Amino acid sequence: MRESTKIKLVKNLDVTDLAGDKVMVDFESGKYFMLKGTAADIWNLIQNDTTVGDVKKELQKIYDVDDTTCLSGIEGFLNQLKENEFVTITD
Repeated sequence: MRESTKIKLVKNLDVTDLAGDKVMVDFESGKYFMLKGTAADIWNLIQNDTTVGDVKKELQKIYDVDDTTCLSGIEGFLNQLKENEFVTITD
């Protein structure tokens, strides 16, 4: 995944904010997800079409993290979202 990789939400989920954490419900599949910390921050950052580089830049304003670690975390979370068909990821 490169910094120019584009991220787009493709599924509308019911999301509730609980003291900074997010509870997401996919009524179509019946699954629910709890997002905490960085995952909740990434979710907030991808509500509009964006790129991996833009997400990285914003996370590095919040967290003291190097490029490699930050990109690895973003990639792991986005791949989970893609597996659940919540986002599309295109180069």
